[in-house]
Amino acid sequence: MSTATTAASATMPTAVFAGWRKRLIAIALMLGIASFFWIDSRYPALLRKYNSGTHVKAAGAITFDALYPVDRSMPLTQRVARTSVNWLAANKIGMTFGFFFGAAALTFLATLRQRRTRFAHLNALIGAVAGMPLGVCANCVAPIGRGLYASGMSTESVLAAMFSSPTLNVIVLAMTFELFPLPIALLKLATTLLLIFVLAPLVGARYRTSDTEIACPIDLPVSETWTQALLSALKSYAKNFWYIARVGIPLMLLAAVLGAFAVELAPPQALSAPVTLLGIALVCLIGAFLPVPMAFDVVIAYLAMTRGVPLPYVVAILCTLGIYSVYSFSIIGKTISWKLAAATYAAVAFLGLAAGMAARLLH
Repeated sequence: MSTATTAASATMPTAVFAGWRKRLIAIALMLGIASFFWIDSRYPALLRKYNSGTHVKAAGAITFDALYPVDRSMPLTQRVARTSVNWLAANKIGMTFGFFFGAAALTFLATLRQRRTRFAHLNALIGAVAGMPLGVCANCVAPIGRGLYASGMSTESVLAAMFSSPTLNVIVLAMTFELFPLPIALLKLATTLLLIFVLAPLVGARYRTSDTEIACPIDLPVSETWTQALLSALKSYAKNFWYIARVGIPLMLLAAVLGAFAVELAPPQALSAPVTLLGIALVCLIGAFLPVPMAFDVVIAYLAMTRGVPLPYVVAILCTLGIYSVYSFSIIGKTISWKLAAATYAAVAFLGLAAGMAARLLH
């Protein structure tokens, strides 16, 4: 070991300790943003859906509410435009949280010496635990995932957090087990756990974060006052927010249009057709593509089940809709790898197909 390396190692603990003020400010920033979102918006909304029980409803094609009504008699372009605006309106709060919290998380993680372990499954577990309480859908968690990856967290941690946020939330899980028979709910849970603890570690080994991909290197501040720490944290936060927003906002607008186009182009009578392998596969491909809000998968699958849609289609919807989306695809592709984004999309669709076939056998 060289003298320079030895000196750097010797001063590392002192430097990290010297940054405790900035670290506390970053933690306060994260807690402030998260608490406001959770208390004012997210968890009250989730609890209302849970308390609705079997009376849950969805007014839009890919949203719970519709700012503008959409009718099949309208031209396709008008339907796509209105559905896009409805989606943007429905996701404005969650997306705002995703961008602001993602930047705060990136600011905080820059003050830590270690952001990943040598064990892929442990990294996946860390990501899953971090994602569970976030309370955001597969779309709104995507900017947060971009921030986590830029900080140097492992690929498997990022994917696990993005999978667990919309699916392993305690209220969403409670809704799933309350509205569906136990075997169906367990199929949904099994596909999620396979994505987190099988897919994520496998692809994490292939797409390992390198030091050159870390957009926010480890911050080793010198001793600073509270004022200096505050100014430094705000400067870092602004830089990190721009890093996330400059990619996330344009892709969000694109996802709104693509999602609206896909759902409006899909024939409404398709789910009433006889069950076939191709039919289940198409449902899975569309389900993994659509950018729907949190718990929308549970509600739509339940409504489909109550209206007589064949069980394999219901399970395919439940196991693919809401865990991934065209927006997640684009953020992962732009941030990590387009091959990884495509492989994840294929994995979600394949697991949904397997669950749908299993439901056909059970039925």
